Amino acid sequence: MSTPDASSSLPARKKPSRWYLLLAFALAAALLFLAVRNVNFEESLRTLKNLRWQSFAVLFFLGTLAILTRAVRWGILLSAQKRIPIPTMFWATAVGYLGNIYLPARAGEVLRSVLLGRKTSISISYIFATALTERIMDSILLVIISAVSLSTMQGLPAWLPAAVRVMAILGLIAFLVLLFAPRLAPLFHKLLSWLPLPQRIRPTLTTLLDNFLAGAAAFVHSGRALGFLFSTLFIWGVDAFNTVQTAHALQLSLTYPQAMLFLAALGLASAAPSTPGYVGIYQFVATTLLPVFGMNESQALTFVIILQGISICAITVCGLIGLQRLGSGKNLTIQV
Repeated sequence: MSTPDASSSLPARKKPSRWYLLLAFALAAALLFLAVRNVNFEESLRTLKNLRWQSFAVLFFLGTLAILTRAVRWGILLSAQKRIPIPTMFWATAVGYLGNIYLPARAGEVLRSVLLGRKTSISISYIFATALTERIMDSILLVIISAVSLSTMQGLPAWLPAAVRVMAILGLIAFLVLLFAPRLAPLFHKLLSWLPLPQRIRPTLTTLLDNFLAGAAAFVHSGRALGFLFSTLFIWGVDAFNTVQTAHALQLSLTYPQAMLFLAALGLASAAPSTPGYVGIYQFVATTLLPVFGMNESQALTFVIILQGISICAITVCGLIGLQRLGSGKNLTIQV
C-alpha cells in the first residue's frame, strides 16, 4: 500500500511536547551547572592548547568511520528484505545522527527511516523497526559493559550504578518485546480488531503493524544476528580507539577499558530527556567519571568538548551531504 506523502506512513510519533522540552532544557541547565561549577577555565584552556591539531584529520576520519560501521550494521538488518548499497546506508545513517544532534527527542530515527524509505521504496515502518532494534541492542551492550566495569573498578560515581539498574530493566523488557513480538502477531491483530477504530484506517494500521513486526523479526535470524553482533563489537572498538586517540591528542591518558566505560556511561545518560547535542549531559558525565581515571574536572571538560565537537563536525558534513543525496528525489513512492 502506498501513500503520496511521508507523514501518513510514519510510525505514530508526535512532536515533542512543551513539557518534554521544558524538562530537557531544565535538566541540561542543572547538569551543566554541576559539570562546570568546580572547573578552572584557565586550566581547561591550557589543556586545549596542548591539542595536537595535526591529529584533527585523523580524528575526523575516525568519526566518519564510526558512521560507516553503523551503516553497515544497519544494512545487515535491512538485508532481510532488501540489500541496500553501502553508500545509501551511509548517507541515511549520517542523516539520522544529524537529526539526533540538532533536533530534540531523537527525531533523527524517524528522519533517516523516512528518507531511506523514499530512496528504496521499502516500508518506512519496517525500516523504523530495524532502527529501533539497533538502539535496543546497543542499550543491552551498554548495560553489559557498565555492569562488568562496576564489578572491576572502584570509586565510580554514584549515579552510574543507578542508571545501569534502570537501563538493565528497560533493556530486558525491550529485548523480550523484540524477541517475542513477531511470534505474537495473531494476538496483536486480535487486539487491533477489538479497538474502536474507524474502518477506513484499519487496513493502513494493519499494514503498519505487519511491516513493523517484520522489521523487528529481522534480528531473529542466526546469520544476521551473528553479523550484527560482530559488527557491533567492531563499532565499539572503533569508538574506543577514537576516544583514546582524542585523549592522546590532548596529551591526556586514557586506557581502552576506561574509554569503553566512558562511552557506555555517555550512552546510558543520553537516554534521559536531552536538548539537541546532549548539552549538559555529556559534560556532567565527563566531569564526574573521568576524574576517577586520573583527569581533573577541567581536563575532563575540555576532553569531552573536543571529542563531541569532532564527532559533530563529521556528522554535520556527512549528514548535510546525505540530506542532499537522499532528499533529492521528488516523485518517489513511499511504502507504509
